[in-house]
Amino acid sequence: MTRKLISLIGILLFSILTKASVLDSLFVQLEQVMDSSKIYDETKELKIRSLKGLINEPNLPKEQLFQLNKRLINEYEKYTFDSTIHYIEKNLEVAQQLKNASLINYTNLQLTKILTLSGRYKEAIDILSEINKLSLSRENLIFYFENYQKVYSELSFYSQVDKIKSKYKRQYKNYTDSLLYYLDSESDSYLSIIETRHRDLRQLDDCEKINTQRFNQAKMATPNYSLIAFERSLLYELQGDMENQKKYLILSAISDIKASVKDNASLTILAHLLYNNKQIFKAHRYINFSFNDAEFYNSRLRFIGISNILPLITEAYEVSVDQQKSKLRKSLIIISLLTFVLLFTVIYIYIQVKKLASARNELKYANSQLGNLNEELKSTNTLLNKLNLELSESNHVKEQYIGNFLGIWSNFIDKLNNYRKMVNKQIEARKVTELHQITKSRKLIDDELADFYENFDTTFLSIYPGFVEDFNNLLEDGEKINLKKGELLNTELRIFALIRLGITDSSKIAGLLRYSVRTIYNYRVKIKNKSVVPRDDFEDYILKIGAFS
Repeated sequence: MTRKLISLIGILLFSILTKASVLDSLFVQLEQVMDSSKIYDETKELKIRSLKGLINEPNLPKEQLFQLNKRLINEYEKYTFDSTIHYIEKNLEVAQQLKNASLINYTNLQLTKILTLSGRYKEAIDILSEINKLSLSRENLIFYFENYQKVYSELSFYSQVDKIKSKYKRQYKNYTDSLLYYLDSESDSYLSIIETRHRDLRQLDDCEKINTQRFNQAKMATPNYSLIAFERSLLYELQGDMENQKKYLILSAISDIKASVKDNASLTILAHLLYNNKQIFKAHRYINFSFNDAEFYNSRLRFIGISNILPLITEAYEVSVDQQKSKLRKSLIIISLLTFVLLFTVIYIYIQVKKLASARNELKYANSQLGNLNEELKSTNTLLNKLNLELSESNHVKEQYIGNFLGIWSNFIDKLNNYRKMVNKQIEARKVTELHQITKSRKLIDDELADFYENFDTTFLSIYPGFVEDFNNLLEDGEKINLKKGELLNTELRIFALIRLGITDSSKIAGLLRYSVRTIYNYRVKIKNKSVVPRDDFEDYILKIGAFS
């Protein structure tokens, strides 16, 4: 039971929020359309000017002139009363010149319709009473009954005397029955009458079905759409559904403005509803907009409707404005006091900030001094760490090379001793010629140089085993050094191996490797040109290979 209740409350809340959201969106749309009303009116005026241009063409046949005037009357009918009457009178002259009874009757019926819509019921009935019903075509007869029906509908609505009101209602019913007899049962006029009957009898479900059918067939920005939306608002008013009543009044008003319908009622009723809901500013804007439309159209009937509510809304608006002004004055006084307090607070804070800034500067200076000391200490530590690393690396290199050097030197002493013994034997044997041949040959030097290279390569790679790979990583693809089978290092690698050991002078490198200084220089330049790093930094990268981290 509790779950069902919670679910029901949730559904109701969602429904209320959704309705509110749709209504807010429609109010925004209405405001936008009201702001653009001049654009719609300009479009209407352009169409009217175009028709007037056609009417002014010379030698225009009377029949064609009548049809153009008829189109102009349709454009003016909901736009401006005086112009509508003017062109109806012109068409009446044309119809009389043509001596066409059907056109004369049609034009008189048009005049009756406009007089009824503007609240001139006596004049409308006078014209209708002069028309011979028996002489009317089916189309004009329908128009005839529509006018009578509309006149007596309006009279019954506005009449204050019950007896007269009942008489008008009977007349309205009789003409409605006559009209239904001639109308197509699928036409909007027929459906409108049936819908009205259901509404008057409070058969609201049947009324809504017919209105929905009509609404779905109507087009926005047409007088018919405005009327059907307005009639739907009447249905929701009877149901007590104010939100939907507002919705369809807004839709009707939007359609009226877009169609430049100045003879309208929706916006006035909407303003009244908003006034009752204390939405005074919207109500004031809408009633003034309606008043301007009624004034433009020159509608006596609309002026009567607006005059009943306009003073109330205007008075409420002025009261609201005065209240807002009073609130504004109070707000200004409060703001002034707050400004004074704020100014005092700002001055006090400024003084405190100055003191704080002074203290902060002193602290900043002390921190700066401390920071400098820390930086110096850090630099000293960094330098010590670097020196320790270099020392460790240097000690490591020295240890390796001292061991190898002692071995090589001992081996060299043995070789020198063996060479001494061989020379001594050759001299004792008086083999001077053979001795000369031996000392003349470079084989001994070449063998010793080969041994030197091999010992150097082995010793160096035992200290820096990844040297060749790291070295190649500094060269472009396709330029990397590929050693021959059995080779540990080649000439280029030995040059940069010596540089890695700290021997950077080309003449010293040339002396150790038994090459000319020029050759060493060329090798160095050639390798640097193949590097992926800046050539000026290449040897710095070499010095970092295998370095202690």
